[in-house]
Amino acid sequence: MSITVDKVLDALRYVDDPDLKKDLVTLGMVKDVAVSGKDISFTVVLTTPACPMKDMIHNACMNAILHYVDKEANVKINMTAQVTTKKGKDETTLRDVKNIIAVASGKGGVGKSTVAANLALGLAKQGAKVGLVDADIYGPSQPIMFGVANDMPGSAQFEGQSKMKPVEAYGVKLNSVGFMAGPNQAIALRGPMASKALSQLFYDTAWGELDYLIVDLPPGTGDIQITLCSQVPLTGAVVVCTPQEVAIADARKGIALFNLPAINVPVLGLIENMAWFTPEELPNNKYYIFGKDGVKKLAEELNIPLLAQIPLVQSIREASDDGKPSVLNTNANSSLTMIEMAQNVAQQVAIKNAQQQPVEAN
Repeated sequence: MSITVDKVLDALRYVDDPDLKKDLVTLGMVKDVAVSGKDISFTVVLTTPACPMKDMIHNACMNAILHYVDKEANVKINMTAQVTTKKGKDETTLRDVKNIIAVASGKGGVGKSTVAANLALGLAKQGAKVGLVDADIYGPSQPIMFGVANDMPGSAQFEGQSKMKPVEAYGVKLNSVGFMAGPNQAIALRGPMASKALSQLFYDTAWGELDYLIVDLPPGTGDIQITLCSQVPLTGAVVVCTPQEVAIADARKGIALFNLPAINVPVLGLIENMAWFTPEELPNNKYYIFGKDGVKKLAEELNIPLLAQIPLVQSIREASDDGKPSVLNTNANSSLTMIEMAQNVAQQVAIKNAQQQPVEAN
């Protein structure tokens, strides 16, 4: 019997998206099916270029065709991605930004900015269009971490209005209060002025088309966090914490803020930073300086995904200080950890978007 497009689609109905728990055909993820004799080709449209299940889905599609259609078929599968969004209509400079992800912490000094920088770059390395807002108004650090401390935003037009053009580094668009102040200049802003400065970073910047806009928040649960949640359409938040009990106590407060009915921002997951110390000369050794698995246990208790456990490694700190975050060093083990973290965040974004129907794909 000859191979038909319907037979191919029927076979692919046996392949489920592991996260969305539905088959690829029902989800509309199979496109451009073509059949010529025993030659079969089609496209699978993933929900993010950072999909951690890409290879597994590819192999499952291949096996489904060979098993249910023809074991001698020549199958060509094009794996692509179209990032989903839950944003409504928006005529501001965030109009073409699909997902906005806050990176937060209850306590300072837990490595939140380092995580935010590596998350943004990890997503960009896998083909996503990414921007980063350095919303830590009083302690901006992203210009240093991206090696652009001496740069300034340019000028751009948006709907006939003059806006800031974000600085670009390593393929990521970046804006920060740090560009406006000198290295020895204090950023002395009262609550309302700080909130206004935050709003300007979002709405006076011509971001263009982005799959993900990462927001590096200051620690705590104050004006900046509340302003962000009330004025910016957040997709979700990621909470960074060390395994130390003092830090975990503050992380609980940060999570509780996002869960308030008046704010109601989904917590996509937790990231345990400085999970253990590993000397470079002893890569197999782990020393639990701040305690063991504290954030992992918190994630289990609150039923929140644990997105990554990042070790305390000297090279991560050096990379940030040198303006080239560690995810860019493909020879370092920490780079793989950061990539997996980015994949897990993208995965949770796709799941959250799919849970709220209908899903829009631009």
